[in-house]
Amino acid sequence: MNLDCPVPHHERARLLLGHGAGGRLTAELLEKLVLPALDSPVGSPLEDAALLPSQPDLVVSTDSFVVSPLSFPGGDIGSLAVHGTVNDLAMRGALPLALSLAVIAEEGLPLDDLRAALTSVGEAARAVPVPIVTGDTKVVGRGAADRLFLNSTGIGRRIRGLTPSAARACPGDAILLSGPVGLHGTAVLSLREDLGFEADIASDTRPLHRLVAALAPCGSGVHTLRDPTRGGIAAALNEIARDAAISVEVDEAVVPVPEPVAAACDLLGLDPLTVANEGCFLAFVAPELADHALAALHTLPEGSSAVRIGEAGPGPAGRVGLRTLVGARRILDMPLGEQLPRIC
Repeated sequence: MNLDCPVPHHERARLLLGHGAGGRLTAELLEKLVLPALDSPVGSPLEDAALLPSQPDLVVSTDSFVVSPLSFPGGDIGSLAVHGTVNDLAMRGALPLALSLAVIAEEGLPLDDLRAALTSVGEAARAVPVPIVTGDTKVVGRGAADRLFLNSTGIGRRIRGLTPSAARACPGDAILLSGPVGLHGTAVLSLREDLGFEADIASDTRPLHRLVAALAPCGSGVHTLRDPTRGGIAAALNEIARDAAISVEVDEAVVPVPEPVAAACDLLGLDPLTVANEGCFLAFVAPELADHALAALHTLPEGSSAVRIGEAGPGPAGRVGLRTLVGARRILDMPLGEQLPRIC
Protein backbone atom coordinates (compact mmCIF):
# COMPACT_ATOMS: atom_id res chain seq x y z
CA MET A 1 0.00 0.00 0.00
CA ASN A 2 1.40 3.38 -1.01
CA LEU A 3 0.78 5.89 1.80
CA ASP A 4 2.76 8.72 0.22
CA CYS A 5 0.89 11.99 0.12
CA PRO A 6 0.49 13.07 -3.50
CA VAL A 7 2.04 16.34 -4.55
CA PRO A 8 -0.70 18.93 -4.97
CA HIS A 9 -1.45 19.58 -8.63
CA HIS A 10 -1.67 23.19 -9.77
CA GLU A 11 -3.15 23.72 -13.20
CA ARG A 12 -1.06 25.99 -15.37
CA ALA A 13 -2.43 29.50 -15.73
CA ARG A 14 -4.45 30.00 -18.87
CA LEU A 15 -5.66 32.96 -20.89
CA LEU A 16 -9.05 34.44 -20.14
CA LEU A 17 -11.22 36.56 -22.42
CA GLY A 18 -10.52 39.39 -20.02
CA HIS A 19 -6.83 39.34 -20.96
CA GLY A 20 -7.85 40.87 -24.28
CA ALA A 21 -10.28 43.43 -22.88
CA GLY A 22 -7.99 46.41 -22.59
CA GLY A 23 -8.30 46.61 -18.80
CA ARG A 24 -6.21 45.56 -15.83
CA LEU A 25 -5.90 41.95 -16.98
CA THR A 26 -4.54 43.12 -20.33
CA ALA A 27 -2.02 45.39 -18.60
CA GLU A 28 -0.93 42.47 -16.41
CA LEU A 29 -0.50 40.20 -19.43
CA LEU A 30 1.61 42.81 -21.23
CA GLU A 31 3.80 43.59 -18.22
CA LYS A 32 4.39 40.02 -17.07
CA LEU A 33 4.50 38.06 -20.33
CA VAL A 34 4.39 39.96 -23.63
CA LEU A 35 6.84 42.82 -23.06
CA PRO A 36 9.53 40.75 -21.25
CA ALA A 37 9.39 38.10 -23.98
CA LEU A 38 10.02 40.76 -26.63
CA ASP A 39 12.74 42.62 -24.68
CA SER A 40 10.51 45.69 -24.56
CA PRO A 41 10.87 47.96 -21.52
CA VAL A 42 8.15 47.47 -18.94
CA GLY A 43 6.74 50.75 -17.64
CA SER A 44 7.22 52.75 -20.83
CA PRO A 45 4.14 54.46 -22.31
CA LEU A 46 2.01 52.07 -24.37
CA GLU A 47 0.98 53.97 -27.47
CA ASP A 48 -1.61 53.23 -30.16
CA ALA A 49 1.18 53.34 -32.77
CA ALA A 50 4.97 53.48 -32.81
CA LEU A 51 7.47 55.84 -34.41
CA LEU A 52 9.91 54.08 -36.72
CA PRO A 53 13.41 54.44 -35.18
CA SER A 54 15.16 55.51 -38.37
CA GLN A 55 12.28 57.62 -39.71
CA PRO A 56 10.68 59.49 -36.80
CA ASP A 57 8.08 61.13 -39.03
CA LEU A 58 6.76 57.68 -40.00
CA VAL A 59 4.35 55.80 -37.75
CA VAL A 60 3.35 52.11 -37.76
CA SER A 61 0.47 50.30 -36.10
CA THR A 62 -1.04 46.83 -36.29
CA ASP A 63 -4.32 45.48 -35.00
CA SER A 64 -6.44 42.32 -35.21
CA PHE A 65 -10.23 42.33 -35.48
CA VAL A 66 -12.31 39.47 -34.11
CA VAL A 67 -15.72 41.11 -33.71
CA SER A 68 -18.78 38.90 -33.32
CA PRO A 69 -21.14 39.13 -35.19
CA LEU A 70 -19.27 40.02 -38.38
CA SER A 71 -21.73 42.78 -39.27
CA PHE A 72 -23.69 45.06 -36.96
CA PRO A 73 -25.72 48.28 -37.17
CA GLY A 74 -23.42 50.95 -38.54
CA GLY A 75 -20.59 48.75 -39.75
CA ASP A 76 -18.91 45.37 -40.06
CA ILE A 77 -15.57 43.67 -39.54
CA GLY A 78 -14.26 45.05 -42.85
CA SER A 79 -14.87 48.74 -42.21
CA LEU A 80 -13.77 48.25 -38.59
CA ALA A 81 -10.39 46.89 -39.70
CA VAL A 82 -9.71 49.95 -41.85
CA HIS A 83 -11.05 52.53 -39.41
CA GLY A 84 -9.33 50.98 -36.40
CA THR A 85 -5.90 51.02 -38.01
CA VAL A 86 -6.29 54.50 -39.53
CA ASN A 87 -7.37 55.78 -36.11
CA ASP A 88 -4.42 54.25 -34.29
CA LEU A 89 -2.10 56.08 -36.69
CA ALA A 90 -4.08 59.28 -36.17
CA MET A 91 -3.64 59.07 -32.39
CA ARG A 92 0.08 59.64 -32.99
CA GLY A 93 -0.74 62.61 -35.24
CA ALA A 94 -0.28 60.71 -38.52
CA LEU A 95 -2.18 60.52 -41.79
CA PRO A 96 -2.31 57.03 -43.38
CA LEU A 97 0.00 56.21 -46.28
CA ALA A 98 -0.71 52.49 -46.79
CA LEU A 99 -2.35 49.47 -45.17
CA SER A 100 -1.82 45.73 -45.25
CA LEU A 101 -4.59 43.18 -44.75
CA ALA A 102 -4.30 39.60 -43.48
CA VAL A 103 -7.31 37.27 -43.61
CA ILE A 104 -7.76 34.20 -41.37
CA ALA A 105 -10.93 32.40 -42.44
CA GLU A 106 -12.48 29.23 -41.07
CA GLU A 107 -13.25 26.32 -43.35
CA GLY A 108 -16.96 26.41 -44.14
CA LEU A 109 -17.31 30.20 -44.11
CA PRO A 110 -19.78 31.12 -46.88
CA LEU A 111 -17.94 32.85 -49.71
CA ASP A 112 -20.67 35.50 -49.75
CA ASP A 113 -19.72 36.44 -46.17
CA LEU A 114 -16.04 36.71 -47.09
CA ARG A 115 -16.90 38.73 -50.19
CA ALA A 116 -19.06 41.11 -48.14
CA ALA A 117 -16.30 41.71 -45.59
CA LEU A 118 -13.62 42.31 -48.21
CA THR A 119 -15.90 44.57 -50.25
CA SER A 120 -16.43 46.61 -47.10
CA VAL A 121 -12.64 46.79 -46.57
CA GLY A 122 -12.22 48.16 -50.08
CA GLU A 123 -15.01 50.70 -49.73
CA ALA A 124 -13.72 51.95 -46.38
CA ALA A 125 -10.14 52.24 -47.68
CA ARG A 126 -11.24 54.19 -50.76
CA ALA A 127 -13.27 56.55 -48.58
CA VAL A 128 -10.24 57.43 -46.39
CA PRO A 129 -8.49 57.28 -48.98
CA VAL A 130 -5.61 54.87 -48.31
CA PRO A 131 -4.29 52.04 -50.52
CA ILE A 132 -4.05 48.45 -49.36
CA VAL A 133 -0.67 47.44 -50.70
CA THR A 134 -0.05 43.92 -49.40
CA GLY A 135 -1.73 41.10 -47.49
CA ASP A 136 -2.13 37.41 -46.82
CA THR A 137 -4.92 34.83 -46.73
CA LYS A 138 -5.06 31.72 -44.56
CA VAL A 139 -7.83 29.13 -44.19
CA VAL A 140 -7.93 27.06 -40.97
CA GLY A 141 -9.94 23.98 -40.09
CA ARG A 142 -13.48 23.98 -38.76
CA GLY A 143 -13.45 24.97 -35.10
CA ALA A 144 -9.96 26.49 -35.29
CA ALA A 145 -11.35 30.05 -35.61
CA ASP A 146 -14.71 31.75 -35.33
CA ARG A 147 -15.63 32.33 -38.99
CA LEU A 148 -13.33 35.24 -39.86
CA PHE A 149 -10.50 37.28 -38.32
CA LEU A 150 -8.79 40.24 -40.00
CA ASN A 151 -5.43 41.83 -39.23
CA SER A 152 -4.46 45.23 -40.59
CA THR A 153 -1.14 47.04 -40.36
CA GLY A 154 -0.83 50.71 -41.25
CA ILE A 155 2.01 53.07 -42.11
CA GLY A 156 1.40 56.79 -41.65
CA ARG A 157 3.27 60.08 -41.81
CA ARG A 158 3.02 62.57 -38.96
CA ILE A 159 1.31 65.87 -39.63
CA ARG A 160 3.88 68.64 -39.33
CA GLY A 161 3.85 70.10 -35.81
CA LEU A 162 1.78 67.34 -34.17
CA THR A 163 3.70 65.17 -31.69
CA PRO A 164 1.05 63.61 -29.42
CA SER A 165 2.08 60.91 -26.96
CA ALA A 166 0.51 59.40 -23.86
CA ALA A 167 3.50 60.59 -21.85
CA ARG A 168 3.07 64.25 -22.87
CA ALA A 169 -0.18 64.93 -20.96
CA CYS A 170 0.47 67.69 -18.39
CA PRO A 171 -1.17 69.04 -15.25
CA GLY A 172 -3.57 71.79 -16.28
CA ASP A 173 -4.39 70.23 -19.65
CA ALA A 174 -7.96 70.50 -20.85
CA ILE A 175 -9.48 67.12 -21.71
CA LEU A 176 -11.63 67.13 -24.84
CA LEU A 177 -13.88 64.36 -26.16
CA SER A 178 -14.66 64.47 -29.87
CA GLY A 179 -18.06 62.77 -29.81
CA PRO A 180 -20.66 60.61 -28.02
CA VAL A 181 -19.62 57.45 -26.17
CA GLY A 182 -20.92 53.91 -25.97
CA LEU A 183 -22.44 53.54 -29.44
CA HIS A 184 -20.19 50.82 -30.83
CA GLY A 185 -20.23 48.48 -27.85
CA THR A 186 -23.96 48.67 -27.26
CA ALA A 187 -24.76 48.28 -30.98
CA VAL A 188 -22.73 45.08 -31.22
CA LEU A 189 -24.02 43.69 -27.93
CA SER A 190 -27.64 44.47 -28.73
CA LEU A 191 -27.48 42.55 -32.00
CA ARG A 192 -25.50 39.69 -30.50
CA GLU A 193 -27.90 39.20 -27.61
CA ASP A 194 -31.07 40.15 -29.53
CA LEU A 195 -31.88 42.94 -27.08
CA GLY A 196 -33.97 44.97 -29.51
CA PHE A 197 -31.91 48.19 -29.46
CA GLU A 198 -30.71 47.79 -33.05
CA ALA A 199 -33.18 50.33 -34.42
CA ASP A 200 -31.96 53.03 -32.02
CA ILE A 201 -28.20 52.42 -31.79
CA ALA A 202 -25.63 52.18 -34.57
CA SER A 203 -21.88 51.82 -34.19
CA ASP A 204 -19.88 55.04 -34.45
CA THR A 205 -17.09 53.34 -36.44
CA ARG A 206 -15.43 55.89 -38.72
CA PRO A 207 -11.98 57.27 -39.54
CA LEU A 208 -10.73 60.08 -37.31
CA HIS A 209 -7.70 61.33 -39.23
CA ARG A 210 -9.52 64.37 -40.62
CA LEU A 211 -10.46 65.49 -37.11
CA VAL A 212 -6.85 65.10 -36.00
CA ALA A 213 -5.69 67.09 -39.03
CA ALA A 214 -8.06 69.89 -37.97
CA LEU A 215 -6.04 70.17 -34.74
CA ALA A 216 -2.79 70.81 -36.64
CA PRO A 217 -2.86 74.59 -36.02
CA CYS A 218 -2.61 73.82 -32.28
CA GLY A 219 0.74 72.13 -32.97
CA SER A 220 2.67 70.90 -29.97
CA GLY A 221 -0.12 72.17 -27.70
CA VAL A 222 -1.93 68.91 -28.56
CA HIS A 223 -0.21 66.77 -25.94
CA THR A 224 -2.07 63.46 -26.07
CA LEU A 225 -4.63 61.74 -28.30
CA ARG A 226 -6.27 58.39 -27.54
CA ASP A 227 -9.27 56.63 -29.08
CA PRO A 228 -11.18 54.87 -26.28
CA THR A 229 -11.89 51.47 -27.84
CA ARG A 230 -11.81 48.42 -25.52
CA GLY A 231 -12.57 49.52 -21.97
CA GLY A 232 -14.06 52.83 -23.12
CA ILE A 233 -12.99 56.23 -21.85
CA ALA A 234 -12.44 54.78 -18.37
CA ALA A 235 -9.60 52.58 -19.62
CA ALA A 236 -8.16 55.29 -21.90
CA LEU A 237 -8.07 57.92 -19.14
CA ASN A 238 -6.46 55.51 -16.69
CA GLU A 239 -3.80 54.58 -19.25
CA ILE A 240 -2.95 58.22 -19.91
CA ALA A 241 -2.90 59.11 -16.21
CA ARG A 242 -0.54 56.17 -15.58
CA ASP A 243 1.81 56.85 -18.50
CA ALA A 244 2.01 60.62 -17.89
CA ALA A 245 2.10 60.33 -14.06
CA ILE A 246 -0.77 62.81 -13.68
CA SER A 247 -4.24 62.80 -12.17
CA VAL A 248 -7.44 63.32 -14.14
CA GLU A 249 -10.77 64.83 -13.13
CA VAL A 250 -13.83 64.34 -15.37
CA ASP A 251 -17.33 65.79 -15.11
CA GLU A 252 -19.82 63.00 -15.81
CA ALA A 253 -22.62 65.47 -16.54
CA VAL A 254 -20.92 66.78 -19.68
CA VAL A 255 -19.88 63.41 -21.16
CA PRO A 256 -22.20 62.92 -24.16
CA VAL A 257 -24.03 59.61 -23.68
CA PRO A 258 -26.90 59.12 -26.18
CA GLU A 259 -30.20 58.26 -24.52
CA PRO A 260 -30.51 54.81 -26.19
CA VAL A 261 -26.99 53.96 -24.99
CA ALA A 262 -27.84 55.07 -21.45
CA ALA A 263 -31.02 52.94 -21.55
CA ALA A 264 -29.19 49.87 -22.84
CA CYS A 265 -26.42 50.22 -20.26
CA ASP A 266 -28.97 50.68 -17.49
CA LEU A 267 -30.74 47.50 -18.59
CA LEU A 268 -27.50 45.52 -18.75
CA GLY A 269 -25.86 46.99 -15.64
CA LEU A 270 -23.01 48.51 -17.67
CA ASP A 271 -21.22 51.81 -17.17
CA PRO A 272 -21.26 53.78 -20.48
CA LEU A 273 -17.79 55.06 -19.60
CA THR A 274 -16.40 51.51 -19.92
CA VAL A 275 -18.15 50.63 -23.20
CA ALA A 276 -16.08 50.44 -26.40
CA ASN A 277 -16.09 53.22 -28.99
CA GLU A 278 -14.78 53.31 -32.56
CA GLY A 279 -15.50 56.88 -33.70
CA CYS A 280 -14.33 59.34 -31.06
CA PHE A 281 -11.11 60.30 -29.30
CA LEU A 282 -9.81 62.01 -26.20
CA ALA A 283 -7.45 64.96 -26.53
CA PHE A 284 -5.29 66.48 -23.80
CA VAL A 285 -4.46 70.01 -24.93
CA ALA A 286 -2.78 73.02 -23.35
CA PRO A 287 -5.52 74.96 -21.50
CA GLU A 288 -4.99 78.19 -23.45
CA LEU A 289 -5.71 76.28 -26.69
CA ALA A 290 -8.83 74.43 -25.49
CA ASP A 291 -11.37 76.78 -27.08
CA HIS A 292 -9.41 76.92 -30.33
CA ALA A 293 -9.17 73.14 -30.47
CA LEU A 294 -12.89 72.71 -29.81
CA ALA A 295 -13.72 75.21 -32.53
CA ALA A 296 -11.50 73.27 -34.94
CA LEU A 297 -13.25 69.98 -34.12
CA HIS A 298 -16.66 71.61 -34.57
CA THR A 299 -15.81 72.47 -38.19
CA LEU A 300 -16.28 68.82 -39.20
CA PRO A 301 -19.49 66.75 -38.91
CA GLU A 302 -17.72 64.01 -36.96
CA GLY A 303 -16.61 66.59 -34.40
CA SER A 304 -19.86 68.52 -34.06
CA SER A 305 -20.52 67.06 -30.58
CA ALA A 306 -17.00 67.65 -29.23
CA VAL A 307 -16.95 68.89 -25.63
CA ARG A 308 -14.54 69.63 -22.82
CA ILE A 309 -15.07 66.94 -20.18
CA GLY A 310 -12.38 67.63 -17.58
CA GLU A 311 -8.85 68.59 -16.77
CA ALA A 312 -5.53 67.04 -15.77
CA GLY A 313 -3.92 67.64 -12.37
CA PRO A 314 -0.52 67.11 -10.74
CA GLY A 315 -1.49 64.04 -8.76
CA PRO A 316 -1.82 61.61 -7.18
CA ALA A 317 -0.24 60.10 -10.26
CA GLY A 318 -2.45 57.64 -12.09
CA ARG A 319 -5.69 58.56 -10.35
CA VAL A 320 -8.84 59.28 -12.39
CA GLY A 321 -11.63 61.03 -10.53
CA LEU A 322 -15.23 61.50 -11.63
CA ARG A 323 -17.62 64.25 -10.61
CA THR A 324 -20.87 62.28 -10.74
CA LEU A 325 -24.31 63.34 -11.92
CA VAL A 326 -25.42 63.86 -8.32
CA GLY A 327 -22.44 66.06 -7.45
CA ALA A 328 -20.43 63.46 -5.57
CA ARG A 329 -16.90 62.36 -6.43
CA ARG A 330 -15.64 58.83 -7.01
CA ILE A 331 -12.65 57.07 -8.50
CA LEU A 332 -13.10 55.94 -12.09
CA ASP A 333 -11.17 52.69 -12.02
CA MET A 334 -9.53 50.85 -14.85
CA PRO A 335 -11.96 48.06 -15.89
CA LEU A 336 -10.77 44.68 -14.68
CA GLY A 337 -11.61 42.41 -17.56
CA GLU A 338 -14.04 41.63 -20.33
CA GLN A 339 -17.54 43.03 -19.97
CA LEU A 340 -18.20 42.87 -23.71
CA PRO A 341 -16.10 40.12 -25.35
CA ARG A 342 -15.28 40.13 -29.09
CA ILE A 343 -16.30 43.75 -29.54
CA CYS A 344 -13.63 44.82 -32.05
